[in-house]
Amino acid sequence: MDSLKAFTDNYNKNDRVKIMNRDWDRVIMIKATDVESLHTLTLKKGQLSLKEGHSEDPDLTVISDSETLADIFYGDITPTEPYNDGTLRIMGAEDDIIRLDFISLLIWGE
Repeated sequence: MDSLKAFTDNYNKNDRVKIMNRDWDRVIMIKATDVESLHTLTLKKGQLSLKEGHSEDPDLTVISDSETLADIFYGDITPTEPYNDGTLRIMGAEDDIIRLDFISLLIWGE
């Protein structure tokens, strides 16, 4: 939860990212596979919010173990390596997956 809060706070402090996403409204469900953890990120009109629990009909679902998710949302690693080795699964439209990866890069850098 702390890593998702850090990601949300850093997203909302980044005016460039908010402007870029002002017309990209999405619901993103984050699920840890090794602990009871389910959270929803909602992006609406450029603002990102976080809540505990699942969402009906999310646009994207991000699934991995809690350590990998924390590393990604704290910006310690990019999603590319865990995605390529199969420890991170992201379900949704390919354009949305690419956009989410780009948002991470803009927030945390490479």
